[in-house]
Amino acid sequence: MIKKRSNTSLARSFNHLLCAASIGLAMLATPLMAQNSDALPAANAMPFNTPQHGIAMHGKPKYPPNFPHFDYVNPSAPKGDTLRLAVVANGFDTFNPFHLRGVAAAGISGYLYDTLMEPSADEPFSAYGLIAESIETPADRSYVVFNLRPEARFQDGEPITAEDVAFSFNTLVTEGHPFFRNYYADVSNVTVESPQRIRFDFDTTKNRELPMILGQLPILPAHYWADREFGDSGLTPPLGSGPYRIAEFDAGRSVTYERVKDYWAKDLGVRKGRFNFNQIRYDYYNDDTVALEAFKAGNFDFRLESSAKNWATSYTGQHFESGEIITETIGHQRPAGMQGFVFNTRKAIFSDPRVRKALTYAFDFEWANRNLFYDQYTRSNSYFANSELASSGLPEGRELEILEPYRDSLPPRVFNQIYQPPVTDGQQGLRANLKIALEELRAAGYSIKNGKMVHSETGETLAFEVLLFQKTFERVVLPFKNNLARLGVDVTVRLVDSNQYVQRVRSFDYDMTTQVFGQSDSPGNEQRDYWHSSNVDVNGSRNYVGVNNPVVDELVAQVIQAPDREELVYRTRALDRVLLNEYYVVPHWYLASDRVAYWSYLKHPGHTAKNGIDINDWWVER
Repeated sequence: MIKKRSNTSLARSFNHLLCAASIGLAMLATPLMAQNSDALPAANAMPFNTPQHGIAMHGKPKYPPNFPHFDYVNPSAPKGDTLRLAVVANGFDTFNPFHLRGVAAAGISGYLYDTLMEPSADEPFSAYGLIAESIETPADRSYVVFNLRPEARFQDGEPITAEDVAFSFNTLVTEGHPFFRNYYADVSNVTVESPQRIRFDFDTTKNRELPMILGQLPILPAHYWADREFGDSGLTPPLGSGPYRIAEFDAGRSVTYERVKDYWAKDLGVRKGRFNFNQIRYDYYNDDTVALEAFKAGNFDFRLESSAKNWATSYTGQHFESGEIITETIGHQRPAGMQGFVFNTRKAIFSDPRVRKALTYAFDFEWANRNLFYDQYTRSNSYFANSELASSGLPEGRELEILEPYRDSLPPRVFNQIYQPPVTDGQQGLRANLKIALEELRAAGYSIKNGKMVHSETGETLAFEVLLFQKTFERVVLPFKNNLARLGVDVTVRLVDSNQYVQRVRSFDYDMTTQVFGQSDSPGNEQRDYWHSSNVDVNGSRNYVGVNNPVVDELVAQVIQAPDREELVYRTRALDRVLLNEYYVVPHWYLASDRVAYWSYLKHPGHTAKNGIDINDWWVER
């Protein structure tokens, strides 16, 4: 039995949070799952205490019992060959992705460990049995029971039991990354009812996604960890339950996974047509330009391009002209979330929203999009951009009803001004925006003395550091720095290696940095990790901004407790509107497609799921 506090959501892609991925650093989260706008009320989704093969956040799951495979995979995809990927980072020093200590090897979580349930990528937020054969939860979702498959095995052949599930839960919430304590904090009791049956009881009936996010729990082998320290695993390859095991590695430089040929779940509908490569190898590069050239030279097979400049200018040459390398822009329907320059409001210089607003006016997105990004991007104007969850216009109807009780605690602009990131189109361009910025800074108590922006009372110069780990991002930051210099604001840019960056971000040791707040169509418990005041001083949390706002706390709770899809949309829009009007970030941009380049022997299914591409659904044909 275990007793805890209150909750936070696995951000829909735990592997992106805790360890380096093939396309960048762990901290840049990307969500996977969502919710059904056409769903029935959640209370009707499942009969009381009846085992089900799957579960939807609202309504019923798309796929029936014993479905053969997901619609977006090729069930006949051949198995074989090696997939070679690149990671731009300064290496890794652990094979434990679930602990705050160290930087984990790319791919370790998703390939080595199975979960109780498996999400589908073409539904908003539904999950189907993987280790769990079935799930039981009552209409009020006050508890959940998972019935495990008798055939489920760890990679050493030992059966996966309810004791392993209990061990995994208890270990992760007490010794793992602090994210887990937030994520599963509304769980009050864990009961092993039999070797194949485990029950989780909850402190509340208002946190309706708890049964589903418990299905995301990675299952660790209790017998393996019985004589080992969970936080001291280092580079000893651990025992897993998933489709791959570690075959070999060169510490900090590469890691290779090999497919488990007798993998116990290979014929399940949630696995058919997936994980088709015999081996998956990650090589580490310190520089993205070097990595791109290595890709074009044939040193790895697949690249998800994050640079508009690279996409517009660098994918040329003989291999492209001959068709040996294919480039595609593949649209997706996942929410874009928010990327931006993040103000660390724990720092006194950023504690005043007027200062934050002023500095926002010095970023010239239109210039950057035109001169740096080849007009490929759309400006972010919501924390839930590219989805129906984004706020727009003035609050009205149900959204206004949600916000009304907080009117006296919120800036009037929440109710009477339409939020719009500053734009520089027009005759005066940036000059007009800098004039607005100057007015805001004066209202905050600043004035220009000897060419510097100085606080009238403290005498402190307005100066701060921007922390980066990607050298390519300097071309975005330096024009922003130059614009701020015109206001008398001193900005320094600090470029550090990826390991130092991870450690500094975990401990909130920065003034400003860039971050991505990944979102899904089904926002829930993860919002607490992003915005709740309880995480302001929790190292490793994703409250990068240092939000400490009672109204935000209450709106986050309302989002988590939303009883149906319609109410979730209204509550999320209300939260979005408040976050925007506090000017916690300088909004960047988003792209509603994936830019991919790959060697032609790689093949992918003809149908792409709404969440976009997934390399684990691809295969090789030579």
